[in-house]
Amino acid sequence: MSTFTYERSLAKYNESRRYLALGVSSSLRASMKPTPLFAQSASGARVRDVDGNEYIDYLLAYGPLILGHAHPGLNNHVFAAMSDGVTYGLQHDGEIKLACRLTELLPCAELVSFSGSGTEAVMLALRLARAYTGKTKIVRFHGHYHGWSDTIFTSFPSSDMQPNSAAGKASANQAAPGTGGQSEISLTEVILLPWNDPDALERALAEQGDEIAAVISEPIMCNSGCIYPQSGYLERMRELTRQHGIVMILDEVITGFRIGIGGAHGKFGVQPDLVTIGKALGGGFAISAVAGSKSIMQLVENGTVSHLGTLNGNPVVAAAGEFILEELSRDGGAAYERMERIGNSLIAGIRERMGTAGIRGIVNGSGPVFHVMFTDEERVENFAAFNRRDAAKYAKFAELLLEAGVLVRSNGLWYVSAVHTEREVAETLEAVERTLARL
Repeated sequence: MSTFTYERSLAKYNESRRYLALGVSSSLRASMKPTPLFAQSASGARVRDVDGNEYIDYLLAYGPLILGHAHPGLNNHVFAAMSDGVTYGLQHDGEIKLACRLTELLPCAELVSFSGSGTEAVMLALRLARAYTGKTKIVRFHGHYHGWSDTIFTSFPSSDMQPNSAAGKASANQAAPGTGGQSEISLTEVILLPWNDPDALERALAEQGDEIAAVISEPIMCNSGCIYPQSGYLERMRELTRQHGIVMILDEVITGFRIGIGGAHGKFGVQPDLVTIGKALGGGFAISAVAGSKSIMQLVENGTVSHLGTLNGNPVVAAAGEFILEELSRDGGAAYERMERIGNSLIAGIRERMGTAGIRGIVNGSGPVFHVMFTDEERVENFAAFNRRDAAKYAKFAELLLEAGVLVRSNGLWYVSAVHTEREVAETLEAVERTLARL
């Protein structure tokens, strides 16, 4: 039996709720069972809570920690930047260096604009698309997540996100709001389609192309099953959007610099008009960006689209981004080879142990990001199949796995960092085996 206890985390959670709404600073964190954890410290691939429990971490702060916790080189580089001033409200060399590096690494990037979060980057990308085309409607897809701003946040089926009561009232192609308090008219210009269905996209663009400013898509449906695009799908999306004068936006807040140094669009050889990036770019520091073609990005330059944000591109986050990209580029991308090897070893081991335990399930994805789910489906290749998983059973698995010393997100999404090793894999698979037996 587990010797893990959570008394101090529970006490701190109850104390926190006296001052902090919900007791946490992001609604996702409230879903953790048996209680939201309070961290004490972390290093490398491991995190320790206030009760003294240590966990191998595959949550990785919901994705950003591609170099793990408290990376000495990153800390030193950022501290050196901080010693000259945390932020100026003025320009500095760090912004130039980082923006230049992004245009070198991302195939679609001719110009860059920095912001503070993935949500902000998506907001800017959508405004650019509308200003560039003179059109207003946005195509997005079931199961994709593009931040929580009013004009794009739709009801999202995740076991660690509270569903909005209005979601059940929407039709298949009508976007339901993602939260209470969201503007009732905020989603009237959103067209919601099934992903990986080129015929549905072609029909929608043929019928409403003269009103559609942008098609926005995750290149891999990371948030809902780590489902990869079918062969030719993104290429067809590119062809159709170009044909109808529509801006193609790939939301690479998760995939950008996680699955490859050129992002998913570099790996797949697809050239969108704009990409949004974040998470791994900052390694835990709050930075995001929009990058894309000069013809669209120059709308910021000429003042057509205002780009605001007090802390955008500040010296601290610019230094973090510069270091992250240098580390990920080092030795011909050895960090990606390592993450691919470690992640795939973990995936194979989890599949094997589910089979041995007689528990039906699927692991989708590869290397640095993958999704574990319990399901009777033979394959999960679309959103409908993903929604037939046993989300409650996996959430219980995540809770039990915590007691075995492994921290994972309760919705099934796992992240691997460049500092996870074979030792972590072996310990994790032993914990998975014990936990599946308990489940």
